Amino acid sequence: MAGINLIKHAPGAPGLRFLGLGPGLMPIRGMLKLKLLLDKHAFWADGRTNAQLRILLSQSTVVVSLWRGKRMVGFGRATSDKVFRAVLWDVVVAGDLQGRGLGRKVIEALLNAPAIRNVERVYLMTSQSAEFYQQLGFENANSQKLLLKKQLSN
Repeated sequence: MAGINLIKHAPGAPGLRFLGLGPGLMPIRGMLKLKLLLDKHAFWADGRTNAQLRILLSQSTVVVSLWRGKRMVGFGRATSDKVFRAVLWDVVVAGDLQGRGLGRKVIEALLNAPAIRNVERVYLMTSQSAEFYQQLGFENANSQKLLLKKQLSN
């Protein structure tokens, strides 16, 4: 899509975390833009604090973001041991721009990152977008069970 910039952040996204950098390495309050994107377009991430966002970014192996001008319109991240397993997290595209291939751009950028591209298995969890991910080659993991242990909140 014309006018959309994909940024492949350094591991841990230090420019985004500390300086709020966006396209062209311009300081444009990137952390605020990330929070706004997640609060508005990702029900599972609504209400995350800036401190929590900084921690999740710092622990991410791969981070990508999509920008339309100074507006963050897409985001995704992954963690990986770089050999056997990787997990995709927090993939989101602004609702008004969905259906234009932007989610595919985020997923492809994550999967093609050097730390991810040669791992044995890539996992992701979704509650509402299984069909989208299946179009990109993901399959139901019927042979595995998702287990969840809720920890005490901080």
